[in-house]
Amino acid sequence: MRKNNKKKLGVIGGMGPKASAYFYNLVVDLTEAKVDQDHIDAIYINHASMPDRTKAILSNQTELLQELLIEDARLLEKMGASFIAITCNTSHLFWENIQSSVSIPVVNMVKETLDYIKEKEGRKAKVGLLATDGVVSTKVYEKFLEDDLIEILYPSAQMQKKVMGIIYKGVKSSKMVSFNELASVLSELKAKGCDYVILGCTELSILRNGEFDSYIVDALDVLAKKVIHMSGAKTREKRY
Repeated sequence: MRKNNKKKLGVIGGMGPKASAYFYNLVVDLTEAKVDQDHIDAIYINHASMPDRTKAILSNQTELLQELLIEDARLLEKMGASFIAITCNTSHLFWENIQSSVSIPVVNMVKETLDYIKEKEGRKAKVGLLATDGVVSTKVYEKFLEDDLIEILYPSAQMQKKVMGIIYKGVKSSKMVSFNELASVLSELKAKGCDYVILGCTELSILRNGEFDSYIVDALDVLAKKVIHMSGAKTREKRY
């Protein structure tokens, strides 16, 4: 019997549950595999009772949230995870504290997404960001910019309200929402000269669920491909 030499993925999920379930399927669909054993081993924590990230940030009450994220990271390490992914963009505000609490790598989805765009573009780019008010207000993506090759642009206040409605009143409320409902927001960002638009909320990643114009960069898709490679598996060119 052949020993599995792949590294084991640990996931802090449940933020929200539907996005974490989508990520699980995304990793499976993007892994080049002919048999079960070609897939990667993973430990998923579906921490649905985690405090709402945006509410905690906007109310300046993040102590419990950080404590629970760190507890989950330590639990995954104790359970044998080789590295950790967090399926929530907003939670990356606390990435440094989470990383410093464990001795295994915590993949930085935000930085990986920015690096992906820089590698793809090769020059300075204007990048629109669709994300929660928590990410927008604390500028989580700017926090991990290492140079001036990317300029981040945001929707207007009216359009940001629309984005939040799609995330919270749509996906998180289990309502039927179409990616086309973001059309006006995308048009506004393109009119501002954006070369790319990042889907910086995992609920928006669910809406994508397929192939779209090349200017759309899905942070969760970037994360899925990263963890597959870190595990020692290969990614397939396209999903099923």
